[in-house]
Amino acid sequence: MKDKKPMKSVFKAGAITSEFIGNSIYKHQTKTSIGAHNIFLGQVRADDIKGKTVSAIEYTAYEDMANQKFHEVRESAFEKFDLTCMHIYHSLGTVKAGEICLFVFVSSPRRKVVFEALEFIVEAIKADVPVFGKEIFEDESHQWKLNS
Repeated sequence: MKDKKPMKSVFKAGAITSEFIGNSIYKHQTKTSIGAHNIFLGQVRADDIKGKTVSAIEYTAYEDMANQKFHEVRESAFEKFDLTCMHIYHSLGTVKAGEICLFVFVSSPRRKVVFEALEFIVEAIKADVPVFGKEIFEDESHQWKLNS
């Protein structure tokens, strides 16, 4: 089992940029014990709901509670899988359709582990972390997002 990491905030204001994602991945290229990386990028979809198109999602959270849940997901994944490192970031605030709202990055000595771990982490986030999205439509009306 890996040493427990201190809890840090996973939230980023607005969309998660490709520059931020690239820099996060780049830092791990010199770690020669890593044999595989895997990433999940959750992107806001321009869904058509009852004839209206989603133009953005405004994310909110009970931040302390959500950070604690993200930390629990992280620790659980480190206990269950042979991971070298993991990054989890989620947007708060408005994220436009086509932009990234969730970034999960895992590394391990073995490739099979990164696929299994990533699936476990993303499913746990969707099921357990209190982050809420208000879908904003092109006509500026809105509704609370169903967890999908």
